[in-house]
Amino acid sequence: MKNAIIIGATSGIGKELARLLADYGFKVGITGRRTELLESLKAENPDSYFIKTFDVKDTKVVEEKLLELTSELGGLDLLVLSSGTGEINNKLDFEIEFRTIETNVIGWTFIADWAYKFFEKQKYGHLIAISSIGGLRGNRQSTSYNATKAYQINYLEGLRQKATKLKEQVYITDIRPGLVNTEMAKGEGLFWVMPVEKAAQQIYEAIKKKKRIAYVTKRWKLIAAIIKRIPGRLYDSM
Repeated sequence: MKNAIIIGATSGIGKELARLLADYGFKVGITGRRTELLESLKAENPDSYFIKTFDVKDTKVVEEKLLELTSELGGLDLLVLSSGTGEINNKLDFEIEFRTIETNVIGWTFIADWAYKFFEKQKYGHLIAISSIGGLRGNRQSTSYNATKAYQINYLEGLRQKATKLKEQVYITDIRPGLVNTEMAKGEGLFWVMPVEKAAQQIYEAIKKKKRIAYVTKRWKLIAAIIKRIPGRLYDSM
């Protein structure tokens, strides 16, 4: 039986992926800010889930909670970093921008570093992080969200280079979803919004194959290729 921790399991992709891993026989540590939602998930399969409540922004307690959770699980094989935030912020309200950066950059980086160093020390492990196709280009409606996702994509690439140099069984997977039917799907003219169950299944397949980068659903890989090739002057006017 393998052991996994999912950071951000109270809703959306994290919650659905926790269910899927439990169904496949994993022991799963689930974390989030809302204890009642974690308890509700645990009630579905009490023997499979272990709970720790914390906010990723509270870096003073995160390491302690992760070590406690790892001990309760009896070890750690993979960590899924699924927590994140993002808002439509046309007026550039700095409180929204700061909150996004604090969660998606500061808290996110602390946990990514902790997981990498933990796996480096034990000489095996798999870090999976949910970034976004939004990290490929900027966006006038969600400026900080897309920028923080670009940061995550680049940071994961750096960690992957470090893992390659280790020559150990340490793997880094960057999951780049398109639009998923969760609370995070915001904005006008949304299309190709995928069911969260389908996204979680494809993420699980990417985990099994230890992919470097995976777009979910797979058709978003085509959209990503198009987005990256739009000339800057044209993109600015969109």
